[in-house]
Amino acid sequence: MSTVLHQQLAESQIINLPEFEAELAAARSSVSVFKRALQTIDQELDDRFRNGEDIRKLIYGRAWEIDRIIRIAWQRFDWPDDQVALIAVGGYGRGELHPKSDIDLLLLLDNNLQAESLQDAIGGFLTLLWDINLDVGSSVRTMDECYEEARADVTIATNLIESRTLIGNDQLHEQIYSRVTSEDAWSDREFFIAKQKEQTGRHRKTNNTEYNLEPNLKNSPGGLRDLQTIGWVAKRHFGATFIRDLVDDNFVTENELDILNKGELYLWSVRYALHMLSGRKEDRLLFDHQRTLAEFFGYKDTQGSLAVEQFMSKYYRIAITLSEFNDMLLQHFDEAILRADEEQVITPLNSRFQIHNGYLEVAYPSVFEHHPFALMEAFVLLAQNPHIQGVRATTIRLIRDNRHRVDEEFRNDIRNTSLFMELMRSPEGVSTEVRRMTRYGILGLYLPAFGRIIGQMQHDLFHIYTVDAHTLKVIQKCRQLRHKEFREAFPIAHRIVNQLPKIELLYIAALFHDIGKGRGGDHSELGAVDAHAFCEEHHLGKWDRHLVAWLVQNHLLMSMTAQRKDISDPDVIHTFATQVRDVLHLDYLYVLTIADINATNESLWNSWRATLMRKLYTDTKRALRRGLENPVNKEDRIEQIQDEALFLLKRLGINSENVKDFWDTIGDDYFLRETAQSISEHTQAILEHTATDLPLVMIRHTSHRLYEGATEIFIYSRDIQNLFAATVSTMDQLHLNIQDARIIVTDNGHALNTYTVLSDDNTPLSENPDQLNEIKQRLIDELDDPEDYPDIIQRRVPRQMKLFATPTKVYLSNDPVSQQTVIEVNTPDRPGLLARIGMIFSTHNLSVRKARISSVGERVEDFFFVTDADDLPIADPMLCQALQREICQQLDEHLQDE
Repeated sequence: MSTVLHQQLAESQIINLPEFEAELAAARSSVSVFKRALQTIDQELDDRFRNGEDIRKLIYGRAWEIDRIIRIAWQRFDWPDDQVALIAVGGYGRGELHPKSDIDLLLLLDNNLQAESLQDAIGGFLTLLWDINLDVGSSVRTMDECYEEARADVTIATNLIESRTLIGNDQLHEQIYSRVTSEDAWSDREFFIAKQKEQTGRHRKTNNTEYNLEPNLKNSPGGLRDLQTIGWVAKRHFGATFIRDLVDDNFVTENELDILNKGELYLWSVRYALHMLSGRKEDRLLFDHQRTLAEFFGYKDTQGSLAVEQFMSKYYRIAITLSEFNDMLLQHFDEAILRADEEQVITPLNSRFQIHNGYLEVAYPSVFEHHPFALMEAFVLLAQNPHIQGVRATTIRLIRDNRHRVDEEFRNDIRNTSLFMELMRSPEGVSTEVRRMTRYGILGLYLPAFGRIIGQMQHDLFHIYTVDAHTLKVIQKCRQLRHKEFREAFPIAHRIVNQLPKIELLYIAALFHDIGKGRGGDHSELGAVDAHAFCEEHHLGKWDRHLVAWLVQNHLLMSMTAQRKDISDPDVIHTFATQVRDVLHLDYLYVLTIADINATNESLWNSWRATLMRKLYTDTKRALRRGLENPVNKEDRIEQIQDEALFLLKRLGINSENVKDFWDTIGDDYFLRETAQSISEHTQAILEHTATDLPLVMIRHTSHRLYEGATEIFIYSRDIQNLFAATVSTMDQLHLNIQDARIIVTDNGHALNTYTVLSDDNTPLSENPDQLNEIKQRLIDELDDPEDYPDIIQRRVPRQMKLFATPTKVYLSNDPVSQQTVIEVNTPDRPGLLARIGMIFSTHNLSVRKARISSVGERVEDFFFVTDADDLPIADPMLCQALQREICQQLDEHLQDE
């Protein structure tokens, strides 16, 4: 407290001490006199607050008035001279006191004084304070006891750092302060680490976000405790009495200090009003309190925004600003305290950035002035270099100081749109860096539509975060579903998300799915328009644009269907399938829905919802596979994927006309199921393949994250009867375990088949070129002569089988569009499964025209599109029944007879 403020408090005192002491002397009951004095203080300060008095004078003024009351209470008891002191600690020790805050006191005794000798005085004093309704927290300790407690508990040490003598021997306080702030008690390093850990734990309890819908003014990120943490470390390490002293140490600028002070005073005002209006010590901004406070501070409902939303929006924006400063200053302290003695290691990344002792740093101070796109590049570099631990404090400040450069010109700069998409496509760090962009104020400026939802409340029974915080959580959940530790809880979502051809489209849909909230109208439709515009501005292909916009517009469709309709009704499944139209849209929508529900409120996700979602997904997928599939914007997708693949081939010098001539023979299905990278590699190899009488075999690592570590084998050959059966039998004999297969037959009688394999113990294949070449040559040798196929198919490889209790299920149907029979096989997975199925098909003279192989846990759900010897679907119902029985019988026997 400054001398000027202290003088102002003395001049505006509420209790006249001589009159108060005279009243005490004359009164029969001192308790009633103390109570009236405290009531007078409360009433007068509350009136001044309502009349707009400086909040500092009220907070410090209450502590100053209570100091005087407590001193008089102390003097009513007998205390030994020079052997005891009454110390104010904690917030009260700082001289700050809100209406219902605790009054923390320490009775500090000389080491030669026993507390038992003061039992009557201590008991009488504390009882008096409780009787007059002061919320007192107290402890009684000798000097040595106090020191030992402080060494063991950083909270006690912190309280003593913020302490002052109210009455008694001040030398005792000076001595204990000197001891607990010495290196013997807590070194600067230990103290800083402890406070960092304390803050991390505090933030974790509030979900690590400033944007809880019912935030805590003290403990949430961006709350008062974050500011106090800065003050504690500054006082302990730098000897700063106030945060403003950090300006002299070049840790805070005058402008930043002004923002910090204004933020603190705002939180003080809200907390004062909350205590006053609730009538109790309450630091949570519960919904009911929010409405009361909004009215108290004069907010009014408008057509576009409720009063409570306006009030909370201001709170959230201040909280994120204070949280941002907390990040920056703690990073400053980290560099000054933990890393001051480290050898300075600087590794250049490019001409604009370098790594300085593990943290990203600009190469020179005017980087953003000369190269504004570096404001976007910084986050891309962080994502691409996961070993970087964070951002240097000076660089954080420069980002803040230069974010005004994110304007319309910046948003239209191809370098920035390309960098943002590069971030979206990054294998790691997407959600972390999007969140960092938000904290540093960049994302809301780069995407103005996102900036409008920052701090946007959601008044419903489900959401526990603001719109922007929920959005960031959805992106985080999408990322988490990829990881193996989430496979058990979300098996289907984990499998799907790791197979999505362009996962960045999922993240963009997540970013925009709620962006239309708060504007009036259907937020899904408004968001879809924004998402489509974003995709155009970021040069995404036509099909990608349609998919993202469709996901945003329909992001509630799956959850509403699952929870509000009878999904056991085939008509409901049929209707939903016709809305989704193809499995790829279903896959994207399912993952987005799972992430959305879990990011809304984790308590919403339970076994009931999981079962509903799983049933709707599997039943719809089955309906689509059996003939309802009608890919959305099919022509756009094929055109886009061909353009992307052709771009890659042109860079390799491949003749475009030759490419197009070859593609004209393939048919649509291939382009709907392969990536541009795979298509370009396959096309190049096929066009360069001169030994046309031999099959082309390519072996490479798979690009599918789900099968990370697996090997992909691509085979291009003439479409020959029993090719599939011979291929999978050969792989079985090579002890390869097939994880996935994509079987496609072209219009000109060739097959383009891709198999994803592991070794038979489900581990990656050796990277030994000789072993891979041996596999390649064996496949070529076995598949080059169709006359050998029957012998290959009949060979059997003895294996130890694991017994499964679940029987095989087989479903057959005819697809009138493709004129093929669809055979769906649901059975426990095991080595040699496809070889056995291929042998059955061979026995019945069936040709596999297309196949979709997928595993779900320990089971497989395989779809085969087959024709008979006349290239027609199976027309004989008796043959269908016989084939169904034979597949079930042989596969179930296969589990036990090896």
